[in-house]
Amino acid sequence: MILQGKGGVGKSLIASLLAQYISTPDLKPLCLDTDPVNATFSGYRAFDVETLDIMEGDDINPRTFDHLIERIMTGSGERMVIDNGASTFVPLCSYLLQNDVAGLLTEAGHSIRLHSVITGGQALADTIEGFSSLCRNIPAAPVVVWLNEYFGKAVHNGKGFEDSKVYDKHKGRVEALVTIPAVKPETFGLDMNKIMTRRLTFDEAVASPDFTIMERQRLKMMKRTLFANMAKANL
Repeated sequence: MILQGKGGVGKSLIASLLAQYISTPDLKPLCLDTDPVNATFSGYRAFDVETLDIMEGDDINPRTFDHLIERIMTGSGERMVIDNGASTFVPLCSYLLQNDVAGLLTEAGHSIRLHSVITGGQALADTIEGFSSLCRNIPAAPVVVWLNEYFGKAVHNGKGFEDSKVYDKHKGRVEALVTIPAVKPETFGLDMNKIMTRRLTFDEAVASPDFTIMERQRLKMMKRTLFANMAKANL
């Protein structure tokens, strides 16, 4: 599950990276999208993403999360990637806590990882608070922290995330750190934006005639870097 209360920080990108990383030629993960506002993950045709309708009129109905848990519990044992929007963060975290969903899934034989993103720049404080809130409200599941350097490194007062008070407080919950490194915006940045806008996987982009030779080269390099970082985190 990808969970972060701040919008526009790369949650759906992380969902797509996870889906690509754990896919095999014979078995793709089950992918779900609960974002009622920006169902970005659902736009990736390669993953056959199922969209979960959690709205009742203009409001989120927490009871509709029952359908999400039902879908997980009745799955055939495949791996799952569940993307959640910023607007679902608070109600979903409350639902998971109040219904002891982590305990339920663990007892049923599922292993659970929560993925949260922290980014530099103006969103640093908000994403730090989102991570901290996740650790406070869902105490029973390990957390993978993604450090997205697109907007800058996650540094405050000269200290990186691993040297911060919030990391020290919750480091027992952090299973792994994965870095999405900063790239040159005029080249690698534009290439990444192109595949994200078109909702393409790395392999789809590399095989597409719509990408130039050098665009494909840089995307292959990005894939190697990101997949190596995920391998180090044992995802």
